[in-house]
Amino acid sequence: MKIGIVGLPTTGKTTLFNLLTGAEEETAGFATGKVEAHTGIVKIPDERIDFLATHYQPKKITPATIELTDVPGLVQGASTGKGVGNQFLDTIRKVDALIHLVRVFENDQVLHPEGSNDPMRDIETINMELLFSDLGVIENRIQRIQSGKKVTKEHLAEKEVLEKCQEALENGKLIHELNLEEEEQELLKTFGFLSEKPMMIVVNIDENQLSEGKYPAQDTLESYCKDRHLPLIALSAKSEQEISQLEDEDREMFMDELGIHEPGIHRVARAAYDLLGLISFLTSGEDEVRAWPIRKETIAKKAAGKIHTDIEKGFIRAEVTAFEDFKENPSTVKLKELGKVRLEGKEYLVKDGDIINFRFNV
Repeated sequence: MKIGIVGLPTTGKTTLFNLLTGAEEETAGFATGKVEAHTGIVKIPDERIDFLATHYQPKKITPATIELTDVPGLVQGASTGKGVGNQFLDTIRKVDALIHLVRVFENDQVLHPEGSNDPMRDIETINMELLFSDLGVIENRIQRIQSGKKVTKEHLAEKEVLEKCQEALENGKLIHELNLEEEEQELLKTFGFLSEKPMMIVVNIDENQLSEGKYPAQDTLESYCKDRHLPLIALSAKSEQEISQLEDEDREMFMDELGIHEPGIHRVARAAYDLLGLISFLTSGEDEVRAWPIRKETIAKKAAGKIHTDIEKGFIRAEVTAFEDFKENPSTVKLKELGKVRLEGKEYLVKDGDIINFRFNV
């Protein structure tokens, strides 16, 4: 599963990308004309994996991961070719969800492209570019259908959904706000519409705002995100970058001083995972402790296929223990005595945090 970072230039997108992936991309690269998308892997923090690793002391620990893409900042007019970011609109069409990074931090050395901070204006600017880009794709497709020599029943169904989206976009509404039926979503899948993708807002604040626990336009942003059911996370990418370079003891002290209970990038990573509709089932033992990402509502047999197709084909039963039960009694023998180890069939809906041992026959 893939997630992309979008935002205006100088919002701190590449700093956030580096923090989430451990990469060391040049943060001034896009501003100096170096135009290429950055792609990296984000490890999803999971206390359950930490607990199991401490218990089993395995040879290998494998957390769940997602792929992250960072593209040059979009500017007003990107959808019509303005700025370098427009070259990468097709790149972010291929991701499954978006992190929209919004600048709130003050820095006289790094000027805002509009000359001043205004988070709601900036959100609207990016939304409009996504909207106009999608509108162009829709208009072209409808025109091709109408001018086609043979218009099928499928074409007409597609055109109907596209016109529904077109009307919404022309009225300033994003496609993901339409609550489309599953069949309608299926018809749109190949287009990769930017405004259809699940989105979260991440606000990049400065150290002073972080220590005060308040930042400009906070109430407005919180209300905006609540009304649209958008996850909202505030972090200081610059402070997080400084923290990441400290020794463990100094890191904890610095975080305490700033009132940070958990690194913001951990919250962003988990929220991104949830935004993608993912949960993790766990496998554990002395060889490896691992989190396996699957879609919510995945049945046991399908989950088995994440490990190996042979396990899915030869699926017999899933031996399931809830993580919280294991944490309370970290002994398989004891858990079986307590009836906490369940045998589930192929249609069992796997839950987040299930520790599973699959029984199968090749």
